[in-house]
Amino acid sequence: MKKAQSLYRGHRFPADINRHCVWSYFRFCLSYRDVLEMMAERGVGASYEANRFWCEKFGRQYARRLRKERG
Repeated sequence: MKKAQSLYRGHRFPADINRHCVWSYFRFCLSYRDVLEMMAERGVGASYEANRFWCEKFGRQYARRLRKERG
């Protein structure tokens, strides 16, 4: 888990929020704005650019894990 914590170090939002946004984007093929609307309903005020940045930075790791799980 230490490796995951170091990936998210220095970000404004907690790692759980970052993970959920990126996971939602890749898992359900949503647009960045769709993910932001979902997070806004939960009280998270992230920007479009923040979500895009998270998906670019952490996306390969999540996509690889989803492909492994899918089989």
